[in-house]
Amino acid sequence: MKKKTAVFDSFALLALFENEKGAGKVKDILTEAVSGDVEILLSVINWGEIYYIVLREYGREAVGKIVDAIRSMPITLVPVDESLAVRAATLKAGHPISYADTFAAALTGQSQGVLITGDREFEKLEDEIDIEWI
Repeated sequence: MKKKTAVFDSFALLALFENEKGAGKVKDILTEAVSGDVEILLSVINWGEIYYIVLREYGREAVGKIVDAIRSMPITLVPVDESLAVRAATLKAGHPISYADTFAAALTGQSQGVLITGDREFEKLEDEIDIEWI
């Protein structure tokens, strides 16, 4: 049986770190990953988005703690190669969503996974990728 692949966008992890709506669902998925039932992916672009948001809103000390927290989680950080960049650019050309969000969506499609998010901007892509709303 194929392991489920979950792709986090920045919204999912920020909800967890800020204990917002959906944090419990993100924790549940992380628990599933620890037990080996789920593989969690995060695009380096979305990692960078988390980094700049935390740095801008909370400062250097907080961003260091967040980076350490992500490193300790069962999350695979996925670099951007040409194939992923083309997939993201194609999504951006066809949909009015943020460029960073297109990388989460592109990674979801490429991995045949499910996007974990609460960002309603992704509603525009519900016909193209699987989404699990938090």
